[in-house]
Formats: sequence, C-alpha cells, structure tokens
Amino acid sequence: MSRIDETRPFLPVRFAVLTVSDTRTPADDRSGDTLVARIAEAGHQLAARDIVPDERSLIAAQLRRWADDDGIDVILTTGGTGLTGRDVTVEAHRDVYEKEIEAFATVFTMVSMQKIGTSAVQSRATGGVANGTYLFALPGSPGGCRDAWDEILKPQFDYRHRPCNFVEILPRLDEHLRRK
Repeated sequence: MSRIDETRPFLPVRFAVLTVSDTRTPADDRSGDTLVARIAEAGHQLAARDIVPDERSLIAAQLRRWADDDGIDVILTTGGTGLTGRDVTVEAHRDVYEKEIEAFATVFTMVSMQKIGTSAVQSRATGGVANGTYLFALPGSPGGCRDAWDEILKPQFDYRHRPCNFVEILPRLDEHLRRK
C-alpha cells in the first residue's frame, strides 16, 4: 500500500496551469484557482499560468512552449476534456505527447466513480510526457480538479511517496533525447 516515507526529503516541483475556455477570465477561473491553491499548499512552485480558448492548435502550441521550458516540470490543463464539439484539449495533448500515461485515465475514472458515479464516463482526462515534462488534462470543474489533485497528483508528485512516484523518475523522462 502507498505511504509517505518521512525519512526522505520533500522536493518541490515546478507546475504550470493552463485553463482552456472560451469564456473564463482570470477573475472567474475557479478551476485554475483550485489547482494553484493546491500546488502552493503542497509546497510546490507555480512557474506559469495562462488561459487559452478551446482551439486545438493554440492549446498544443502552449503545451509545446511550456514543455520546452526548463523551468517547468509539470503542466496541468483544466477544461476541454468532455464530449462536446468544442472539447479538444485531449486531442491537443495527444498531439504533443511522446508517451501517454494510460493508467492516469483509468485511475481518474475510478476516483470519479466514487464521487459522481457513472457520470465519470463523460470525462476524457488524460496524462502523458513530452520533452521531459509531465502533462495532465483535467476536467474544467473545480471538483474534478480537486479529485485529480487530492487523490492522484498530490501523492505522485511527493518524492516521499512510496513505493514509487513521478518525482523520482522526472530526471529520466528525457533520457532518450540525451542519448543522441
């Protein structure tokens, strides 16, 4: 079972938060605010934050810019993971991924089932890796962001989390690029 190993140091990680919405502004971005607050509460750093419209090319371009930024370890997007015609965040993420973290969607669905029952099937939350950076597409609701952070991302981005965590393999995510 997972646990926190208090003998290991906490290592802060640098996050970027991207809200995908045609209507949100910094004044009413509750999902982005939820993620930013949780990142800070956990002891991590906010390296960047922005809002982009629901346009696949714009989302992918911002993901690529941040994945190329050595000051960002993790990109969290919120919004655009549903089933409507304007929900293109998942496609934009997959345009950028080198590797998809398939189990993230599965575990997120399991967590969501406990909270919202079968409505969990309407989310297409996803995760992946690009250029040594983790990327996760989360729902646009504050509740979905809380669930993803509290139940999956917070423990996985704590270096003390055992038996394993995302932080300990972060330096190796781009090793294939360094072998050239």
